[in-house]
Amino acid sequence: MTSSSSPSPSFDEVVRGRRSIRGFAPKAVPKALIAEIIELAMRAPSSLNTQPWNFYVVAGEPLDRIRAGNTERNLAGVPSSREFRTQGEYTGAHRERQIEIAKQLFGAMGIARDNQDQRRDWVLRGFRQFDAPVSIVVTYDRSIHGGDIAPFDCGAVTNALVNAAWSRGLGCVINSQGIMQSPVVREHAGIADDQVIMICVAMGYPDDSFPANAVVSNRKSVGEAAVFVGFDD
Repeated sequence: MTSSSSPSPSFDEVVRGRRSIRGFAPKAVPKALIAEIIELAMRAPSSLNTQPWNFYVVAGEPLDRIRAGNTERNLAGVPSSREFRTQGEYTGAHRERQIEIAKQLFGAMGIARDNQDQRRDWVLRGFRQFDAPVSIVVTYDRSIHGGDIAPFDCGAVTNALVNAAWSRGLGCVINSQGIMQSPVVREHAGIADDQVIMICVAMGYPDDSFPANAVVSNRKSVGEAAVFVGFDD
Protein backbone atom coordinates (compact mmCIF):
# COMPACT_ATOMS: atom_id res chain seq x y z
CA MET A 1 0.00 0.00 0.00
CA THR A 2 1.03 3.59 -0.36
CA SER A 3 0.28 7.01 1.05
CA SER A 4 0.49 10.49 -0.38
CA SER A 5 3.99 10.87 1.09
CA SER A 6 5.46 7.67 -0.39
CA PRO A 7 6.16 6.57 -3.96
CA SER A 8 3.34 4.88 -5.83
CA PRO A 9 3.73 1.11 -5.96
CA SER A 10 4.27 -0.64 -9.26
CA PHE A 11 1.49 -2.67 -10.85
CA ASP A 12 3.24 -5.90 -9.83
CA GLU A 13 3.57 -4.69 -6.25
CA VAL A 14 -0.14 -3.89 -6.06
CA VAL A 15 -1.28 -7.20 -7.54
CA ARG A 16 1.14 -9.34 -5.53
CA GLY A 17 0.77 -7.35 -2.33
CA ARG A 18 -3.00 -6.97 -2.22
CA ARG A 19 -4.93 -9.16 0.17
CA SER A 20 -8.48 -9.25 1.46
CA ILE A 21 -8.99 -7.01 4.48
CA ARG A 22 -11.56 -8.06 7.08
CA GLY A 23 -10.66 -5.70 9.93
CA PHE A 24 -10.80 -1.94 9.50
CA ALA A 25 -9.52 1.06 11.41
CA PRO A 26 -12.21 3.43 12.77
CA LYS A 27 -11.28 6.13 10.29
CA ALA A 28 -13.50 7.78 7.71
CA VAL A 29 -12.56 7.47 4.05
CA PRO A 30 -12.74 10.76 2.11
CA LYS A 31 -15.42 10.88 -0.57
CA ALA A 32 -12.95 12.39 -3.04
CA LEU A 33 -10.57 9.47 -2.60
CA ILE A 34 -13.33 6.94 -3.28
CA ALA A 35 -14.35 8.87 -6.40
CA GLU A 36 -10.74 8.80 -7.59
CA ILE A 37 -10.60 5.03 -7.06
CA ILE A 38 -13.85 4.44 -8.93
CA GLU A 39 -12.69 6.62 -11.82
CA LEU A 40 -9.52 4.55 -12.14
CA ALA A 41 -11.40 1.25 -11.80
CA MET A 42 -13.72 2.17 -14.65
CA ARG A 43 -10.79 1.84 -17.05
CA ALA A 44 -11.42 -1.91 -16.71
CA PRO A 45 -12.19 -3.80 -19.95
CA SER A 46 -15.85 -3.84 -20.96
CA SER A 47 -17.52 -5.89 -23.67
CA LEU A 48 -18.22 -3.64 -26.68
CA ASN A 49 -17.61 -0.71 -24.31
CA THR A 50 -21.09 -1.22 -22.84
CA GLN A 51 -19.90 -0.27 -19.30
CA PRO A 52 -22.97 -1.78 -17.59
CA TRP A 53 -21.70 -1.08 -14.07
CA ASN A 54 -22.87 1.45 -11.49
CA PHE A 55 -21.75 2.04 -7.91
CA TYR A 56 -23.76 2.88 -4.80
CA VAL A 57 -21.25 4.10 -2.21
CA VAL A 58 -22.72 3.81 1.28
CA ALA A 59 -21.37 4.99 4.64
CA GLY A 60 -22.58 6.29 8.01
CA GLU A 61 -26.14 5.74 9.19
CA PRO A 62 -27.46 4.20 5.95
CA LEU A 63 -24.71 1.57 6.08
CA ASP A 64 -25.48 0.88 9.74
CA ARG A 65 -29.12 0.28 8.80
CA ILE A 66 -28.04 -2.16 6.10
CA ARG A 67 -25.84 -4.01 8.60
CA ALA A 68 -28.66 -4.24 11.13
CA GLY A 69 -31.32 -5.32 8.65
CA ASN A 70 -29.07 -7.84 6.95
CA THR A 71 -28.09 -9.39 10.29
CA GLU A 72 -31.60 -9.45 11.75
CA ARG A 73 -33.17 -11.06 8.69
CA ASN A 74 -30.45 -13.68 8.36
CA LEU A 75 -30.62 -14.60 12.05
CA ALA A 76 -34.41 -14.85 11.72
CA GLY A 77 -34.00 -17.41 8.96
CA VAL A 78 -35.18 -15.23 6.09
CA PRO A 79 -33.93 -16.93 2.89
CA SER A 80 -31.15 -15.25 0.97
CA SER A 81 -32.31 -12.94 -1.81
CA ARG A 82 -29.01 -12.25 -3.52
CA GLU A 83 -29.65 -11.33 -7.12
CA PHE A 84 -26.85 -13.26 -8.79
CA ARG A 85 -26.98 -16.93 -9.69
CA THR A 86 -25.17 -19.42 -7.47
CA GLN A 87 -23.94 -22.91 -8.25
CA GLY A 88 -24.73 -24.49 -4.89
CA GLU A 89 -22.14 -26.20 -2.72
CA TYR A 90 -18.59 -26.43 -4.01
CA THR A 91 -17.02 -29.87 -4.44
CA GLY A 92 -13.63 -31.32 -5.31
CA ALA A 93 -10.67 -28.96 -5.63
CA HIS A 94 -12.91 -25.89 -5.33
CA ARG A 95 -14.19 -27.08 -1.97
CA GLU A 96 -10.66 -27.90 -0.85
CA ARG A 97 -9.53 -24.34 -1.58
CA GLN A 98 -12.55 -22.97 0.27
CA ILE A 99 -11.68 -25.07 3.31
CA GLU A 100 -8.01 -24.10 3.09
CA ILE A 101 -8.67 -20.36 3.30
CA ALA A 102 -11.17 -20.90 6.12
CA LYS A 103 -8.51 -22.80 8.07
CA GLN A 104 -6.02 -20.00 7.46
CA LEU A 105 -8.46 -17.35 8.67
CA PHE A 106 -9.68 -19.29 11.70
CA GLY A 107 -6.10 -20.16 12.61
CA ALA A 108 -5.06 -16.50 12.44
CA MET A 109 -8.04 -15.48 14.58
CA GLY A 110 -7.56 -18.32 17.07
CA ILE A 111 -11.01 -19.74 16.34
CA ALA A 112 -11.10 -23.42 17.29
CA ARG A 113 -13.02 -25.87 15.13
CA ASP A 114 -15.43 -26.68 17.95
CA ASN A 115 -15.93 -23.09 19.15
CA GLN A 116 -19.37 -22.46 17.70
CA ASP A 117 -19.76 -19.04 19.34
CA GLN A 118 -16.62 -17.66 17.71
CA ARG A 119 -17.47 -19.24 14.36
CA ARG A 120 -20.96 -17.70 14.50
CA ASP A 121 -19.45 -14.31 15.38
CA TRP A 122 -17.24 -14.58 12.29
CA VAL A 123 -20.29 -15.21 10.11
CA LEU A 124 -22.06 -12.22 11.68
CA ARG A 125 -19.06 -10.04 10.81
CA GLY A 126 -19.66 -10.96 7.19
CA PHE A 127 -23.34 -9.99 7.45
CA ARG A 128 -22.14 -6.63 8.83
CA GLN A 129 -19.69 -6.22 5.93
CA PHE A 130 -16.88 -6.63 8.44
CA ASP A 131 -17.78 -3.31 10.06
CA ALA A 132 -16.04 -1.42 7.25
CA PRO A 133 -16.66 2.34 7.11
CA VAL A 134 -17.64 2.14 3.43
CA SER A 135 -19.59 -0.33 1.32
CA ILE A 136 -19.59 -0.06 -2.46
CA VAL A 137 -22.53 -1.92 -3.96
CA VAL A 138 -21.79 -2.81 -7.58
CA THR A 139 -24.87 -3.03 -9.81
CA TYR A 140 -25.55 -3.36 -13.51
CA ASP A 141 -28.34 -2.20 -15.80
CA ARG A 142 -31.39 -4.45 -15.71
CA SER A 143 -31.97 -3.82 -19.41
CA ILE A 144 -29.14 -6.27 -20.18
CA HIS A 145 -29.94 -8.76 -17.42
CA GLY A 146 -30.02 -12.46 -18.31
CA GLY A 147 -26.70 -12.88 -20.09
CA ASP A 148 -23.25 -13.49 -18.65
CA ILE A 149 -21.47 -10.49 -20.17
CA ALA A 150 -22.71 -7.84 -17.70
CA PRO A 151 -21.70 -9.91 -14.62
CA PHE A 152 -18.35 -10.61 -16.32
CA ASP A 153 -17.78 -6.89 -16.82
CA CYS A 154 -18.75 -6.25 -13.20
CA GLY A 155 -16.13 -8.78 -12.12
CA ALA A 156 -13.53 -6.93 -14.15
CA VAL A 157 -14.40 -3.54 -12.68
CA THR A 158 -14.52 -4.97 -9.14
CA ASN A 159 -11.04 -6.42 -9.55
CA ALA A 160 -9.82 -3.04 -10.76
CA LEU A 161 -11.59 -1.36 -7.83
CA VAL A 162 -9.89 -3.39 -5.10
CA ASN A 163 -6.48 -3.01 -6.72
CA ALA A 164 -6.92 0.75 -7.17
CA ALA A 165 -7.95 1.02 -3.52
CA TRP A 166 -4.91 -0.98 -2.40
CA SER A 167 -2.60 1.28 -4.39
CA ARG A 168 -3.95 4.22 -2.38
CA GLY A 169 -3.67 2.74 1.09
CA LEU A 170 -7.17 1.27 1.38
CA GLY A 171 -8.11 -2.35 1.94
CA CYS A 172 -11.14 -4.18 0.62
CA VAL A 173 -12.93 -7.48 0.79
CA ILE A 174 -15.39 -8.57 -1.88
CA ASN A 175 -18.32 -9.64 0.25
CA SER A 176 -21.49 -11.34 -0.98
CA GLN A 177 -22.73 -11.86 2.60
CA GLY A 178 -23.35 -8.12 2.78
CA ILE A 179 -25.99 -8.29 0.05
CA MET A 180 -27.72 -11.49 1.12
CA GLN A 181 -30.87 -9.53 1.92
CA SER A 182 -31.26 -7.44 -1.21
CA PRO A 183 -34.50 -5.65 -0.14
CA VAL A 184 -32.61 -4.18 2.84
CA VAL A 185 -29.72 -3.06 0.64
CA ARG A 186 -32.07 -1.58 -1.96
CA GLU A 187 -34.04 0.37 0.61
CA HIS A 188 -31.18 1.95 2.52
CA ALA A 189 -28.76 2.43 -0.39
CA GLY A 190 -31.52 3.86 -2.58
CA ILE A 191 -30.82 1.44 -5.40
CA ALA A 192 -33.01 2.09 -8.44
CA ASP A 193 -35.36 -0.58 -9.76
CA ASP A 194 -33.56 -0.56 -13.11
CA GLN A 195 -30.43 -1.93 -11.44
CA VAL A 196 -29.44 -5.53 -10.59
CA ILE A 197 -27.28 -5.95 -7.47
CA MET A 198 -24.14 -7.87 -8.41
CA ILE A 199 -21.81 -7.70 -5.39
CA CYS A 200 -20.58 -5.40 -2.65
CA VAL A 201 -17.09 -4.39 -1.60
CA ALA A 202 -16.28 -3.49 2.00
CA MET A 203 -13.63 -0.76 2.03
CA GLY A 204 -11.59 1.17 4.56
CA TYR A 205 -8.19 1.71 6.09
CA PRO A 206 -6.78 -1.64 7.27
CA ASP A 207 -6.43 -2.32 10.97
CA ASP A 208 -2.87 -3.67 11.05
CA SER A 209 -3.50 -5.29 14.43
CA PHE A 210 -6.32 -7.48 13.11
CA PRO A 211 -4.83 -10.98 12.70
CA ALA A 212 -6.87 -12.08 9.67
CA ASN A 213 -5.54 -9.14 7.66
CA ALA A 214 -2.14 -10.86 7.49
CA VAL A 215 -3.57 -13.94 5.77
CA VAL A 216 -2.40 -14.44 2.19
CA SER A 217 -4.33 -17.04 0.24
CA ASN A 218 -2.49 -19.71 -1.73
CA ARG A 219 -2.96 -19.69 -5.49
CA LYS A 220 -2.75 -22.31 -8.21
CA SER A 221 0.46 -22.40 -10.19
CA VAL A 222 0.60 -21.38 -13.84
CA GLY A 223 1.26 -25.02 -14.64
CA GLU A 224 -2.03 -26.02 -13.04
CA ALA A 225 -4.10 -23.21 -14.53
CA ALA A 226 -2.75 -22.60 -18.03
CA VAL A 227 -2.62 -24.72 -21.20
CA PHE A 228 -0.14 -23.44 -23.79
CA VAL A 229 -0.94 -24.41 -27.38
CA GLY A 230 1.29 -23.85 -30.42
CA PHE A 231 4.45 -22.85 -28.56
CA ASP A 232 7.90 -24.32 -29.05
CA ASP A 233 9.39 -25.63 -25.81
